[in-house]
Amino acid sequence: MSEKEIIERTRQPNTVSSMTRQLGQLGVRQGDTLLVHSSLSRLGWVCGGPQAVIQALLMAVGEEGTIVMPAQSGHWNDPAGWRNPGVPAEWLETIYREMPAFDPALTPTSGMGQIAELFRTWPGTLRSSHPQVSFAANGKHAADIVSEHPLTPQFGADSPLGRLYELEAKVLLLGAGYDSCTCMHLAETKIPGMPRKRKGTAMMAGKEREWRWFEDFEYDADDFDQIGLLFDRSGRVASGRIGEAECKLFGAREAVDAAEKWLRANRRYDRG
Repeated sequence: MSEKEIIERTRQPNTVSSMTRQLGQLGVRQGDTLLVHSSLSRLGWVCGGPQAVIQALLMAVGEEGTIVMPAQSGHWNDPAGWRNPGVPAEWLETIYREMPAFDPALTPTSGMGQIAELFRTWPGTLRSSHPQVSFAANGKHAADIVSEHPLTPQFGADSPLGRLYELEAKVLLLGAGYDSCTCMHLAETKIPGMPRKRKGTAMMAGKEREWRWFEDFEYDADDFDQIGLLFDRSGRVASGRIGEAECKLFGAREAVDAAEKWLRANRRYDRG
């Protein structure tokens, strides 16, 4: 969507103060730990762009609060599985050998949007060490949330998602849909029979760069929208507008528990 189109669909400029006020009206409180999934374009025209959005989020939770965002780097994975575009098969060995190791300070996010990419570099933000699905956090509980992130299971109980669950964090879908609701992947790790997949990445092993193969669950967000539709009817989801964006606010623990219940009832795996 072009900036001209965004301006044309915006009723009034979105500012730090207006967004902070609307976040409060939605239910964000001082001291909250907030996992944010965002779409800048859906907010309408923002005076200050992603910088203003991050400032509003930090103001809404205050000094005692914590903002968390996914900081995934999707191209730090097995190039044999890359699509749109893929790479020639004869390139694979070069990529396995030469892909730089993931570096939390340097490696950019991929597909996370402008807000999450700026947040990754925001003063005081810490980033977890997973080379594919890291999280970035800023605030009181940031170090506790991102200090450990096992290679596998990447979305399990010992990951940042597990700590957000324990902290009873809130999830804010800021113009994003349930298909972006990363916390539901934690529910997948609790389902018997979940398929597993061989994965690979470039990472540091001590002081040496290496290509590391590992096994993890074959995560699948295709039915998260369906889970979200039912979760919306539970009475545990606050809905409202921030700028032009339809937004939702809910408890991470409640969402994970609802997703686990739905997945156990509706996904069928070979458990033999």
